Amino acid sequence: MARIDTFCETNGDVQRLHGPVTCGYRTFVADGRVILQLDTYGSPDRKIPNKISQSIQLDADGARELMGILLQAFPELGS
Repeated sequence: MARIDTFCETNGDVQRLHGPVTCGYRTFVADGRVILQLDTYGSPDRKIPNKISQSIQLDADGARELMGILLQAFPELGS
């Protein structure tokens, strides 16, 4: 699990589309801050189906930064 506090653009050679999975989400309050947690679940063909694969957490600052990145990547979302 990781709480994202900084985003940085990276350049990668591999541009491969991953297979679809389900992402669960929840919010809670910790240390007086609202936290959004996103949990991705493994693909159905994994050894333990429906097990959480990765979790990331964002506070309001991280969510604000991610919103900017999303609007940059998908400008049509801002209209």
